[in-house]
Amino acid sequence: MLKIYLGEMDNVLHNVEVYFKNQMDYSWLDDEFAREVIADVDRSQVVSSHCIVSPVLGQIPPTALAGGTKALLLMKNQKERIINASNCGDNCAKWILKLGQMQELTINLNHIMDFGEGVFEAEILNNGHVIHNMKEFVFEAVKYL
Repeated sequence: MLKIYLGEMDNVLHNVEVYFKNQMDYSWLDDEFAREVIADVDRSQVVSSHCIVSPVLGQIPPTALAGGTKALLLMKNQKERIINASNCGDNCAKWILKLGQMQELTINLNHIMDFGEGVFEAEILNNGHVIHNMKEFVFEAVKYL
């Protein structure tokens, strides 16, 4: 289940860029989830765990991926860390929801992310309320942001 803490929180990973550069494991890119995220968010193709082909930049290493992609890969592979998902754009929201269905996932948000029109389930850790759509999320988020 996806759990969201709204507003400032202790022990949250804010600097995704530096942490990813130093903690990333190349095997992460062998995962189908990673390949789908990279194709969608970065519009790029994983050729190997060390090489990604970007339509704009050509061949790039994983460290050159977008910040949102890096945050998603950390959420998937560093489950013990709480990531500040405000490093992600709204194009990452559907992937955060998918991760929340695949595994227990706690994120921190300092903005109102657009999770779309659909139905989803997430717990707001600030008060324990479970939300099911954007209307409910916004109602809860304005209390803490």
